[in-house]
Amino acid sequence: MGLSAGCPRCAAPVSQTDAGWVCVEHAEIHPLWRPDQASYDAFAEHLGRAGLVPTLLPWPLSPGWVVSDFAAVGAEPERARATMTCTTGTSALDGPVDVIVVAEEPGTGLGARIAGTPHDDPAVAGSEPPSVKVRIGSQVVPLWPVSTSASDGEWDRSVVAGEAHGRWLWIVLRPASAMLLLRDDWILRDASQSGPHLVELPFGGPAPSW
Repeated sequence: MGLSAGCPRCAAPVSQTDAGWVCVEHAEIHPLWRPDQASYDAFAEHLGRAGLVPTLLPWPLSPGWVVSDFAAVGAEPERARATMTCTTGTSALDGPVDVIVVAEEPGTGLGARIAGTPHDDPAVAGSEPPSVKVRIGSQVVPLWPVSTSASDGEWDRSVVAGEAHGRWLWIVLRPASAMLLLRDDWILRDASQSGPHLVELPFGGPAPSW
């Protein structure tokens, strides 16, 4: 199965018109491309749509963890605005865990939709010390907590966000207690730069709801 078009901000139906893609709730949009089921072939199509926006995955994946979901936002690869990946596994303390990573241009709204926050961009207290740091290549990226108090599912996830290479970086962990997994140094790797390692990626489901 290939990728289906949707809205990055909501689950409402979308359609393609002569002027571009339109959502019944948000009018003109940059379309979200997401698979019905995570697979190697769909992921290859995803990387083609992601353009210059990195597709970031925790690296290396822990044993038993799989890539359960991914998405790209943009009508064309050269106009890509965001990517998302979800890796799913288990931890001794939390049971089933989803780790969702979003890299996006400001104003896209995908990270906010997944996090359950009311604004397109994260409200982070950059003046405060970061709660965690991750590494992307040679860059250490500080991340601050994002409040989900306005979300219906405020207790089911933890959210941190920051800036990496001029884009917002969101990490959403479910359940909320899985935030403790980030206490260790995490490395995020751009899957488009993984070369032969890409064929070793395990895929599975089901995809998380958001």
